[in-house]
Formats: sequence, structure tokens, C-alpha cells
Amino acid sequence: MAMEKKAAARERAVGRLLSAGAGSRLDPWWWLVALVVLGLVLLTTLEPDPYWRIFLFIRDGLVVTVSVTLASFVFVLLVGMLGGLGRLSSNRAVNLIASLYVEIVRGIPLLVQLIWWYFAFPVLIQKLGGALHVQALAEYRANAIVLAVVGLVFCYGAYMSEIYRAGIQSIPKGQMEAARSLGMSYFQAMRHVVMPQALRVILPPVGNEFISLLKDSSLVSVVAVADMTRRGREFMSVHFNPIEVWTIVALLYLVMTLFSARVVSWLERKTRFER
Repeated sequence: MAMEKKAAARERAVGRLLSAGAGSRLDPWWWLVALVVLGLVLLTTLEPDPYWRIFLFIRDGLVVTVSVTLASFVFVLLVGMLGGLGRLSSNRAVNLIASLYVEIVRGIPLLVQLIWWYFAFPVLIQKLGGALHVQALAEYRANAIVLAVVGLVFCYGAYMSEIYRAGIQSIPKGQMEAARSLGMSYFQAMRHVVMPQALRVILPPVGNEFISLLKDSSLVSVVAVADMTRRGREFMSVHFNPIEVWTIVALLYLVMTLFSARVVSWLERKTRFER
């Protein structure tokens, strides 16, 4: 009996070593990231005019693109969690509001939503301020970046709500029942038992949403946000070199999306657990 226990322990130790070795191997797709970065470096080094000039011109737009994406994604996670919990709520009013939000927002294109937030929402606030005789509201002026973030969050929050809902529903109901039987409240059980397991399940689609958000952030260029796409368009309108401009812009987006995908893949491996 003792020999069998030793053999079983030895097998478990070997299995842990093998899994650790597999997890520590470099993801081969990092080579694609390196290849694209190398191509970008070679373009800007071997032909600084116009490629390096283009990069210098749009680099502030690159910062805006990254900032808008990260800020939006943080709020998307929060809105998505609230929407997902609302969709699962037993309270009919909460469930109806969350369901209406998801169904309506998913039916309107993101570009249309961004245009509405930038052009229509300020007018609505101004009219409301005039009706209420509130000077601050009547003289409200749109902030392009803030309303772009609001538009992205409002749209992507609906999709994230469904991801949260599916992740929570994938956890066996016995987990909630066991937590409640131990004396936990509903919110304690959700926080300490259900959500940690659901987050592992939803990590791949959440990562995919981040990459989609990063690419769709280029749409904010139509509402006066000086992101990378808008700065590229400004450079092209002056120098009339669309091939060079959009090659640099495309490569920069590609580097960011490939890098994000690799980070998500790394997080998946770190949070993976054997069943």
C-alpha cells in the first residue's frame, strides 16, 4: 500500500513538472509579433522619408488610440458585469431593463451610436438645460474624447453583458447552493465562489472583445477624436501618399492586436486549471 502511494505521488510530481515545462515554453506566435515589429522598424529606418515622418506625425494619435481603448475597456468590464447580473436577476424590473439595454444597443451599429453621442446628445442636454433654466446645461459643449469613450462603453457593454451572463450560467448551480448552505449571502456566494470560476470561462471571449474594441476605436476618428486613424488621414490629405500612410497605420494596429492576443493567451495559460 505504501509503495502504491509513493508511485502515485511520483506520477503527480512528474505530471506537474511536465505541465510546468509546457507552460514555460515561448508561444511561437510571438515570432509573428517580432516579424511585424521588424518590418515596421526596417521601413522607418531604411526609408525615413516618408515612413519615419509619418510615424512622428501620428504618434500622438497612437497614444490617444491606446488611452481611449484602455479607458473604455475598464468601464466595459464594469458595465458588462452589471448587465450580466441584471440579465440573471430574479427581479423582473431589473431583468427587463438589462434585457432592453442589451437587445436595443446590439441592434444599432457602433458608428451610428458614436455619431449620436457626439452630435445628438449635446443638443439634447442643451434643450434640457433650456427647459429647466439651468445655464450650465444650456451651454453644454461636447468633449470628443469623453463622448467617444461613452459611446464605446455603451455599445460594448451590451456585448460584454452577454459574455458575463453565459459565463455565470456555465457554472453548475450546485456551486451556488453549496455556498448558500454554508451561510453565505447571494452576493457573497457570487463574489467568492461563482465569479472567480466564471472569469476563467469568459477570459477568451473577453480578450477577443478587447481586440475588437482596439480595432473599432478607429471609428472615433469620425467624431473629432485625433486618434491614429484621423492623424493618418490628415497626413495623407496634405502629402497625397495613401500607400505609405495606411501601410504604417495598418502595421501599428497589427502590432497592437497581435501583442494583445499573445497577452490574453498567456493569461489563459496562467489561469487554466486541470479538471
